[in-house]
Amino acid sequence: MSIVIKFFVASDHEAAAAVAEDGPEGVFESLTFGNFDVEEALIEWEGIFTGRSFEEVLDDDVPETVADPHDGEGPLVLAVSRTLQAALSAGDEDRLAEVSQLWLAERAADDEVFDPEIAVWILSGLANLARAVRERADNLYCWVA
Repeated sequence: MSIVIKFFVASDHEAAAAVAEDGPEGVFESLTFGNFDVEEALIEWEGIFTGRSFEEVLDDDVPETVADPHDGEGPLVLAVSRTLQAALSAGDEDRLAEVSQLWLAERAADDEVFDPEIAVWILSGLANLARAVRERADNLYCWVA
């Protein structure tokens, strides 16, 4: 699996959709990761933070697709839910570590192995972006290619 994942902050869906083809690099502040199923992760993280099941989160149409110019055959932009943004921005170091461990356990159940330090690093980076979103009344998005 080779996937590029860039989380970024934008003012609204229209601004986020404008970077669907080439990504947010150079346009918006972004945080880059790779090689995990980000759609599944967004659902799992929200479920872990809120205590809801994967199916319950999925029933809320999370994550929302903001732009998919190639109908699943190319880059796309997802909106991180307000619920997950709030949970990330409120999460302290201990809570983020706990969520990352629970996420790693879910991934291990599907025979996926992640470095625990990287999992904490991912969630900590996202928490910092989510805090910036809260302060500026912007939104958190994810570009995937």
